[in-house]
Amino acid sequence: MTPENLYIALAQADLAWKDKETNFLKFEKWFYDTKEPLDLVVLPEMFNTGFVTEPIDVAEPMTGKTVQWMKTQAVQNKFSIIGSVIIEENGNYYNRLIHIDRNGEMQYYDKRHLFTYGGEHHQFKAGDKKLIININSWKIQPLVCYDLRFPVWAKNVYENGENAYDVLVYIANWPSARAYAFRQLLIARAIENQSYVIGVNRVGVDGKGLYYQGNTTAIDFKGNHIAELNPDEEVFEIVHLIYNDLQKYRAEFPVGMDWDQFEIKLQ
Repeated sequence: MTPENLYIALAQADLAWKDKETNFLKFEKWFYDTKEPLDLVVLPEMFNTGFVTEPIDVAEPMTGKTVQWMKTQAVQNKFSIIGSVIIEENGNYYNRLIHIDRNGEMQYYDKRHLFTYGGEHHQFKAGDKKLIININSWKIQPLVCYDLRFPVWAKNVYENGENAYDVLVYIANWPSARAYAFRQLLIARAIENQSYVIGVNRVGVDGKGLYYQGNTTAIDFKGNHIAELNPDEEVFEIVHLIYNDLQKYRAEFPVGMDWDQFEIKLQ
């Protein structure tokens, strides 16, 4: 059965610093005001707090209020939702991307590449496993911010006539000082992996004075922009991904057959 087309909401928000309730209310209003059907809502990295590298005051267990809020929103609104949360588990802190589907079922991915330049590695433990989620028979690989700079970790795989994923999703708190890199790397990931790519970034100034201009975008498998949200604006925009267009292009230009085969050795 051919997968249905996919409707994804991109949430480019100015995140209130360490103020979970304010952030929750903002997203809830966006959900309430949206009358179109949605398959997936993509929130920025650390959407409930901003990019905090001192986790002790804001970290939660998996049974905490943020995960419960995500589950409530997914079930009530009948969509899947993705965003990252600071999770404390077994004495470790994780920048954990959480996916909850419309039935309340949960999967997660722990950010693999911690941002050493920003001190993230001092407090957080890196993940070592990828995640592929399935929404309406689309295969989606979600990743977090700094992961974007490491193409091997995101590399698509072609086996038995199938690609490992159809969409790459990056959630981010990517400062404006490196906005050009954010935009270009998203395009590169789309072209080299023959997949749609979604990049959702925040706007505004965080509690450390870092400025974010957004550049949230959706890109097709040829590297063309489907949508690019206005910088410095809070926007909740829906994009439409067409499965037949993706498969037609892959069939006409089957570059996946020539991809290098390799295994990643984790340290």
